[in-house]
Amino acid sequence: MTSLQDGPTTPTLAPPSPARGSRPLIALVGPPNAGKSTLFNRLTGLRQKVANYPGVTVERRVGEARLRTGGRVDIVDLPGIYGLSAGSLDERIARDAITGTLPGLAKPDAIVLILDATQLSRHLVLASSVLELLDVPALVVLNMADELERGRGGVDTAALEERLEVPVTLASAQRNEGLEPLQVFLECVAAGQGVRIPGSRAPETRVRRLPVIQSAPERRAWAHDVGDGARYRAPATSPWTARLDGLLLHPVLGPLAFLAMVVLVFQSIFTLATPLMDGVEAVIAGSGEWIAAMLPDTWVRELLIDGIWLGVGSVLVFLPQILILFLFIGLLEDSGYMARAALMADRFMRRIGLQGKSFLPLMSSYACAVPSILAARTIDNERDRLATIFVAPFMTCSARLPIYALLIAAFIPEQPLLGPLLGTRAATLLGLYALGLGAAILTAWLLKSTVLKGSTSEFALELPPYRIPTLRSLAVRLMDRSKVFLKRAGTIILGTSIVLWTLTRIPPLPLGGPPPLDESALGQVGHLVEPLVEPLGFDWKVAVGIVSSLAAREVIVGTLGTLYGVEDATEESLQLQAALQRDLTLGGAVALLIFYVFALQCMSTVAVMRRETGGWKWPLVQWTYMLLLAWVGAFVAYRLL
Repeated sequence: MTSLQDGPTTPTLAPPSPARGSRPLIALVGPPNAGKSTLFNRLTGLRQKVANYPGVTVERRVGEARLRTGGRVDIVDLPGIYGLSAGSLDERIARDAITGTLPGLAKPDAIVLILDATQLSRHLVLASSVLELLDVPALVVLNMADELERGRGGVDTAALEERLEVPVTLASAQRNEGLEPLQVFLECVAAGQGVRIPGSRAPETRVRRLPVIQSAPERRAWAHDVGDGARYRAPATSPWTARLDGLLLHPVLGPLAFLAMVVLVFQSIFTLATPLMDGVEAVIAGSGEWIAAMLPDTWVRELLIDGIWLGVGSVLVFLPQILILFLFIGLLEDSGYMARAALMADRFMRRIGLQGKSFLPLMSSYACAVPSILAARTIDNERDRLATIFVAPFMTCSARLPIYALLIAAFIPEQPLLGPLLGTRAATLLGLYALGLGAAILTAWLLKSTVLKGSTSEFALELPPYRIPTLRSLAVRLMDRSKVFLKRAGTIILGTSIVLWTLTRIPPLPLGGPPPLDESALGQVGHLVEPLVEPLGFDWKVAVGIVSSLAAREVIVGTLGTLYGVEDATEESLQLQAALQRDLTLGGAVALLIFYVFALQCMSTVAVMRRETGGWKWPLVQWTYMLLLAWVGAFVAYRLL
């Protein structure tokens, strides 16, 4: 049998052939939790981009792999799937991409099929679906080979090649081991050459001789027979897995452990992020002063400093808090805990009419509602999918963090509640997250009891083994999220800041210079909206902030900084805190927090929901419902306090 240390025979290059006219496209196919994204990040590094498939809002990741021979190939990371029955949007996209019928995406020149070597008996079911469609070169990568060997499992790769009729290699993407055959495979494809593996029974180019299997039960029987023929032995289950599952899946201890992790996350957002935010703030302030000293005192300088630097910089300073949130989410996902949390949540979610499949999209909403709405496409039951999409924006996304942090720092004094483990500010933040979660639960129950009433489908989930997340995987994830955040700051927030600054200069005074702020065009907009928010304890300045944050929630921080003339509009800014304390009472501040808990202040989310639901009906109902709930909730909070 082949082991990871020995490795299969390395593919060799066939005689050269003429160079191709364009870079080949390699498709990565595999089930969830098989390490496909880890391998994609290993091959492409930071040379990757995220876009949507044409006609749908499903994200696709495409990256460039630079080869040792100097060649390059494009790699597309297809959605993780368990089959190609086209029962979900993910499966339809993967099937169309493999067969070359997906609009906007060329037919792949080769396929790399990634399977989990520790779950081979189940993952061979997907292999049967993929391989029977192929007429291009393919390579099967049995990932997690280190875990297979550590658990004293094994597989005869030569026998498996004979049955699958494609080359097979054992590898560990996480440890960067056993990837030499994959590198050579990519080099062969880039050069337009066939792949020859000495001693292998696999043909150089995929020739479909496998029988076409019609039913799922037949595929499972076929996978079982292939595994037996390859003398596959699954690894022994680690005793730590049973012990951890006994704790984390316990009906009482499991939820308590989850709550403890949540408290740790929120306390870290305030404690660990503070020195990092101070550093970012110092860089922004110092660079702003340097640029101001280099420019003459003209409107250009005012635009750059008072408009752009004030608006964009005030949001950039919150990047450390957002990245800490993403770091913890990445740790939970890569360790294998998130799947277990979904299984544990299924017990509760069925009581409100949803299922465990809704848990993962809703959890991803804590980062951003847009990808969570996209992730709901894995839910086969259409009623459950619509309900999940509808309640996803109630989960507190990272764009709300700058608003929460600013108001909490201004109005909530920091005092210990559970010693160093939990302070009043972290508890307030946790309460806001819990309020959004409660609204999501209530809304889901209302929907599933009325307009979306129907039976909830069964929930089945494959639990991955516990793994230690790698620094590389976490670093790539954080770099990717940083690029998304910076792109948002450089487009939406930048554009909004320029528009706001321009409106403060209109109409110009007869002798030149900007008008008084409350008499400017921006001030007039605020006074026009003020009657609608005055019952909530807000003045015209907050009204302007609410209107401007329709583009992106976090814009309100920069808007308030512009309106109050504060150069360092951050949560640590004593100037901005003092200005807010003058214009807002405690009741008004709490009302503003609750308003942003409920209000759908994100046009990107509305646009994605329109595309996912196929029209404006659901987005308009959702936006109106959340706005009314936000107004009523803020009104009640202001009156009570």
